[in-house]
Amino acid sequence: MWSGVAFALAAGVMWGLVFVGPLMLPEYPAVLLSCGRYLAFGLIALPLAWFDRDTLARLTRADWIEALKLAAVGNLLYYLCLASAIQQAGGALPTVIIGTLPVVIAISANVRDRRRDGRLPWRRLALPLLAIGAGIACVNEAELGRLAAQGGADLPGYGFGAALAACAVACWTWYPLRNADWLRAHAGREARTWATAQGLATLPLALAGYALAASWLALRGSTLPLPLGPRPSAFVGLMAAIGLFASWLGTLCWNRASQRLPTAVSGQLIVFETVAALAYVFLWQRRWPAPLTSAGIGLLLAGVMLALRIKPQPVATEASSCAPPG
Repeated sequence: MWSGVAFALAAGVMWGLVFVGPLMLPEYPAVLLSCGRYLAFGLIALPLAWFDRDTLARLTRADWIEALKLAAVGNLLYYLCLASAIQQAGGALPTVIIGTLPVVIAISANVRDRRRDGRLPWRRLALPLLAIGAGIACVNEAELGRLAAQGGADLPGYGFGAALAACAVACWTWYPLRNADWLRAHAGREARTWATAQGLATLPLALAGYALAASWLALRGSTLPLPLGPRPSAFVGLMAAIGLFASWLGTLCWNRASQRLPTAVSGQLIVFETVAALAYVFLWQRRWPAPLTSAGIGLLLAGVMLALRIKPQPVATEASSCAPPG
């Protein structure tokens, strides 16, 4: 349990980097940031694949198709929505919307995967979910209040950013559930191999996406210098750092956490990503969080710690007591 929590914490700390990237490069379109990040991920995976060549060779055609699906939805589409949301609404609002992932994934997993992972009793799960939800609401209220105090706030833009963040939530609700399915079905496989396989599957998608995006910008007469934009060194360096830490190493840590924890529990640990992302955003914007924001972060962490104390109950026990499925 606790080694799984440590891996999930490491993944969250590294994944938080992706929230500050669009703020550091605001002049770059979100599609270039998304494709650039995963192009770096794929290129990093190429030399790493040499060390895992024997285990990668044992992956079947179905495994590679699954890796391709995970790469398309959980990588490219997710980050395209997230980066667009951050550029539209700033860093804090999309971050707290993504912060609903622990609640959404926990509920989805408790309904979908209870036969495999065991059932987390809803009565005991209610308090942690309530604490997490209250924490997210506090952060959201504080940030919306700050935005309302700014006279020239683009409220339609923030609304569109919120909608894009909701799409990102949908992508990343699907991803960990499907990823956990594969890892549980292939318990003997190394988590590092599966992280590298996803990087390799991402590479052709990201390369094609980057070429299409650059071509579309050129045809529209964009003044953005192509192919690497107005700050090529900063762009390449940031994409390489995010590709290595947030994509490959973060995926590796998350895979190992998924092998050790029930999906309903690991889903709640994505809250570490939210806390790390908020910290990075506040550091970049050089401001302290409001007291209500700090209280919200405390509630998020309290909810996670409460959830970790809950042990899954086998479905057979539930059935033997003639209790209806819930």
